[in-house]
Amino acid sequence: MGWFISGLRRWAEAWGADSPCRLRIAGFLIMLALVGGSGLAGWIIERLALKHPASLPLLLVGMASCLAGRSLNLAVMAVLQPLNQKPADLGEARQRLSGIVGRDTTGLSRSEIVRATAETASENAVDGLFAPLFWLLVGTLVWCAGLTGWPGPLAIAWGFKASSTLDSMLGYRIGKLQWLGTAGARLDDLMVWLPCRLVALSLGQLGNALRDGKADPSPNAGVSQAAYAHAIGIRMGGVNHYKGEAILKPILNKQGKEIKIYHILKILKYNQLIALSWQGIGVLLIGAFIGGK
Repeated sequence: MGWFISGLRRWAEAWGADSPCRLRIAGFLIMLALVGGSGLAGWIIERLALKHPASLPLLLVGMASCLAGRSLNLAVMAVLQPLNQKPADLGEARQRLSGIVGRDTTGLSRSEIVRATAETASENAVDGLFAPLFWLLVGTLVWCAGLTGWPGPLAIAWGFKASSTLDSMLGYRIGKLQWLGTAGARLDDLMVWLPCRLVALSLGQLGNALRDGKADPSPNAGVSQAAYAHAIGIRMGGVNHYKGEAILKPILNKQGKEIKIYHILKILKYNQLIALSWQGIGVLLIGAFIGGK
């Protein structure tokens, strides 16, 4: 997906030049091509798996590829490892952190590195684990309802992953991307909206998350971070720098404690527990669908 986006971006920026209208059109076409192509690829694999059971492992591998929970854990732990050294290697921690956040990491203090890691762990848990898991379950329920000719779990989840990848690569309000990335960012916001709030509900913090999160310009990032901040009792938000520009992010759970490493480990633990509970609920729903036929 990233390879296609990079190639299409070069074409779009050359064709759109400095015209916001043409760049928005190009961004919409890229969104249609990538999301539609990804969904179609998933649907073809589903057809194969339904007609030829020997290809079922391919379907399962494709579904597993949608869930980035393990990748998130490894990336977060990689940042924490140099912080736990004595003395802490802040330079290495900043370098590793730069691979998983959009903010500038040069010169961050230890506490700022820890805050950035906690914020990305909570936000990316929704984007990389719970949103694709939600759409996998939706696609499975579609099939359980007898609509096996429709796009199923892989087609829907790969469509979501395409929109998420578009948002992560083009969804920035800088330069030409403020127009080129609009379509992908809006679709991603839409597809993450419900899973994000279900995560907040799973943490028992929906009300707090909606109250604090509304101050964030993103319809989902502030909600997801606020949910974890209140659930764990920590304070998130503050000044971040993006390409040298200081941006003040809303303070989430103002009465919370300063973030420590053990709080980040708790976020990762909560992710595992919520994922297991969602899968359990999914199994029960699937069983109810099948039993009701």
